[in-house]
Amino acid sequence: MGSRIIVVPTSTETGEIAREMAPANFELVLARNGSELESALSTAEYMICYPNVRMPEAFYRAAPRLKLVQLLSAGYDAVDLEAARRAKVPVANNGGANAISVAEHAIMLMLTVARKVIWQHANVSTGRWRGNGPAPRMYELHGKTLGIIGLGTIGKKVARLARGFGMRVEYHDIVRLSEDAEDALGVKFRLLRELLQTSDVVSLNVPLNSTTRHMIGALELALMKPTAILINTCRGPVIDEPALVRALAGGKLFGAGLDVFNEEPPPGDNPLLKLDNVVLTAHFAGPTWDNHVARFRNAFDNVERVARGEPPLWVVPELL
Repeated sequence: MGSRIIVVPTSTETGEIAREMAPANFELVLARNGSELESALSTAEYMICYPNVRMPEAFYRAAPRLKLVQLLSAGYDAVDLEAARRAKVPVANNGGANAISVAEHAIMLMLTVARKVIWQHANVSTGRWRGNGPAPRMYELHGKTLGIIGLGTIGKKVARLARGFGMRVEYHDIVRLSEDAEDALGVKFRLLRELLQTSDVVSLNVPLNSTTRHMIGALELALMKPTAILINTCRGPVIDEPALVRALAGGKLFGAGLDVFNEEPPPGDNPLLKLDNVVLTAHFAGPTWDNHVARFRNAFDNVERVARGEPPLWVVPELL
């Protein structure tokens, strides 16, 4: 029997996908998070899971043969990176397997907020065909300026989709593209302050770390146009949530589309739940049936690379 791959599936269906796609000459073990996983760690060489699996130093001590932790998610803020560093085990994310899904979700939120889809649905479903009076302001995306904060794999796909809607696209990122690359993608670099001041829609696509936590606070929100829309499909704490509530409730922004929150699930007394200029989804931007396959394809490809003695792809930047 070959090297042992431990997969922690999220459901019976994803477990079956793993079984169907697992490479030959490896031993595949499906283990539920908890005692079942703990008992399988001693001989594990490769680990495929979501960040909900806790991996402190004790985890690595229990898995002395481990060569790779392969995440099925793009985000890794819940991972104990220092424990991985001390154990000298690389941690890789999903290589953009859910990037199309998140980018589509961001565009969906832009359209839903701009066209007041929730308001329209509520009126039609309760027999108020044209509403109870004049329609509120609604906007097109065409001709508007989209500011993308974080032009990684997901941000680039948001840019391409937005260009298809006729939007002008600006971006801010700590990694700046060459002029040729900007021209090819149809984007222009802006300082963060410039981007916030000039954008009609701002899309957040950054990882959560010490430099991005609360990067959008009261000062940044005050720079945005009162007709602007804020979209967050990355991590909730990137935004100072109470500051956002104040801006939305005070009419300082047209609206927001949020897939993520400071606390998940949000408590029932979260004021965001009471606002009529927000569209809320339940951290579902990433998972689709389509990308379950893409996640495991990338995961098993990385496992095979390491088994051949090659360096893994998509190692999280902090561990490079």
